[in-house]
Amino acid sequence: MRLKIKKTGKFKSSKKYLKLINEASVYDVSIDSPTTHAINLSIKEKNNIFLKREDLQPIFSFKNRGAYNKIVNLSEKQKSKGIIAASAGNHAQGVALACKKLNISCNIIMPVTAPENKLNSVKRLGAKITQYGENLAEALVKADEVAKKKKYTFVHPFDDPYTIAGQGTIGKEILEDGIEYDAIFVPVGGGGLIAGISAWIKQHKKKIKIIGVEVNDSACLTEALQSNKRVLLKRVGLFADGVAVSQIGKLNLDVIKECVDEVVTVNIDEVCAAVKDIFEDTRVLSEPSGAVALAGLKIYSKKMKNKNLLAISSGANVNFEKLGFIVERSELGENREKILSIKIPERPGSFLKLSKVFGKLPVTEFNYRKSGDKDAFVLVGIRTSSEQSFLKLKQKLKKLKYKFSDYTSNEISNDHLRHMVGGRGIGSDQSNGIERIFNGEFPERPGALLDFLQNFGNKWNISLFHYRNIGSAYGNILIGIEDPNKNKSLLLKHLDKCGTVFKEESNNRAYLDFLK
Repeated sequence: MRLKIKKTGKFKSSKKYLKLINEASVYDVSIDSPTTHAINLSIKEKNNIFLKREDLQPIFSFKNRGAYNKIVNLSEKQKSKGIIAASAGNHAQGVALACKKLNISCNIIMPVTAPENKLNSVKRLGAKITQYGENLAEALVKADEVAKKKKYTFVHPFDDPYTIAGQGTIGKEILEDGIEYDAIFVPVGGGGLIAGISAWIKQHKKKIKIIGVEVNDSACLTEALQSNKRVLLKRVGLFADGVAVSQIGKLNLDVIKECVDEVVTVNIDEVCAAVKDIFEDTRVLSEPSGAVALAGLKIYSKKMKNKNLLAISSGANVNFEKLGFIVERSELGENREKILSIKIPERPGSFLKLSKVFGKLPVTEFNYRKSGDKDAFVLVGIRTSSEQSFLKLKQKLKKLKYKFSDYTSNEISNDHLRHMVGGRGIGSDQSNGIERIFNGEFPERPGALLDFLQNFGNKWNISLFHYRNIGSAYGNILIGIEDPNKNKSLLLKHLDKCGTVFKEESNNRAYLDFLK
């Protein structure tokens, strides 16, 4: 999704940041990060693509800039009280590094779902950590509460003039590179980074487009622009934890409305593909949030050629457990791997006959279990070189009278079915009721499963359960429930009380073909 922003043409809110950015103090803890020409990606995308390498900062993220600039500009009295901040990881590292450099006591509230590698980094920098809440929003509330109680000085992760100015030094460095960029792509969480960069660049070179990029499961800026007010998202996806923010900053939104041209949303598969692209050109493993800007750039670049495009590679604090999922989904994000459900007759030789249809196309997976005497469904992963080659395969299947469905974009198939093809559920004539299927997210913390099952109780019977963690704070859950009630809203109301947000998928073709 692309959303153009109607700008006023005036720099009323952003004008004050020129002086703040020009005077920002960041280089005691930060480097003037280099810009890398992404040669492989440039050839593939037919544009000149560059990466601003904030992944090379001492804490492997841009957050040390804004945190240090805020803290160093505090009064001696504010510093003496001690610092408190809330963060899922990168801001916490920036604050902890600043406090270590300035010899200030430091307290960080981090969600219980914060990645272990980021927790360990904050501890090594000498900060005292308290874990509270399942997301940044809950941690922020707790930090504010503790700050008032113990008189600590609170350092906000993005909604602060000095933090914005610290991040804005990136914009200053970009223009000092001397490259005439056509567009700059910036990841958006709370908006501190894009506010700082756009405030500087738009007031020096108006012709450069500034484009924000959000993940579609945490698109708080898009929601704010569409509603013309700051919206608090009820739930955010945490795979790209560095941009998992439920509400855009107030100061940031004011600047964004003046200085940013467009906002693009991307999905997780596209982010995973961008992680792969960054690795192939730099040999650095970006964290998902660090590759968000590039994912947006790739979507945008499809309709242009020979332009100079820059993406902010904003961080490399990747959680090692995520790598398997990133590798798996990067092929889907690149639109190279296709997932097909193909119906075949249940008789000897059917597999061989079907495999000949694929010819020399690489088969990435082949899932099957006998489910009846007449027909069977096979879930097949195929790696294709282009959309054209996939179209030829589908035409060939049609010509040979195979019935098939394209599950490439089917979330149930990608998140669950590929890992559990086999069993069949109950029929609709069973005394326990009709099986209903729900998809949701499950928190990755000790006792989470027990808490859910206790809340769910024993009034309804669970007929299917698949939980798969993807190395983030939340894993994907697929649950089947036998529902004997004529009033179908009763189960929905019950699930709402269980603390997990579910979406019914009882009519999903992947479920109907393989699991029902």
